[in-house]
Amino acid sequence: MPSVYDLKPKFQALLRPIANALARAGVTANQVTVAAMLLSFATGAAIFFYRTPRTLLLLPIVLFVRMALNAIDGMLAREHNQKTALGAILNELGDVFSDSALYLPLAVLPAFYAPLIVLIVLFAVISEMTGVVATQIGASRRYDGPMGKSDRAFVFGALGLLLALGVPIAPYLVYILWIVLALLFTTILNRSRCALAELRSRTSP
Repeated sequence: MPSVYDLKPKFQALLRPIANALARAGVTANQVTVAAMLLSFATGAAIFFYRTPRTLLLLPIVLFVRMALNAIDGMLAREHNQKTALGAILNELGDVFSDSALYLPLAVLPAFYAPLIVLIVLFAVISEMTGVVATQIGASRRYDGPMGKSDRAFVFGALGLLLALGVPIAPYLVYILWIVLALLFTTILNRSRCALAELRSRTSP
């Protein structure tokens, strides 16, 4: 299924000059990964403690910056010989921690339905774990959609922007969240199916 992740190569091409400049300045991929995680925790804390619609304006901004940092740390690791075992762990755990830190605080806001937010975060963690588990059976790390990390960032960034601007979407928000949850379940199935299909294609004559 199509996903915002499909745009990653073009996004990386735009960010490559920044990644190259950071590499020349001695910045490491792990430092960028940690910076993205700390930014997510700080933003989640601001949303939790201030609890105002205006604070939600941080979501689209920070989610875009975080996606850029995630792309940059990958380029630093691959293109500047900075791959490490620690980096691989930070990359996977950082995404899960960052998602949880950004989205769980939404549960305390009146516009959002807390149980659905918790379920979405839980299914998001499971979807990322499914992508990683694919490597344990000999397949590649799966990033299949339709509700991968980039897709979640797009959806919640858009919701944060609309609510911060006062667009009256609150009555429809619960339905949007149910759709996100359903798409996360579909993503888990897709990643599992694609990993198995990849293995079958390697063994077929």
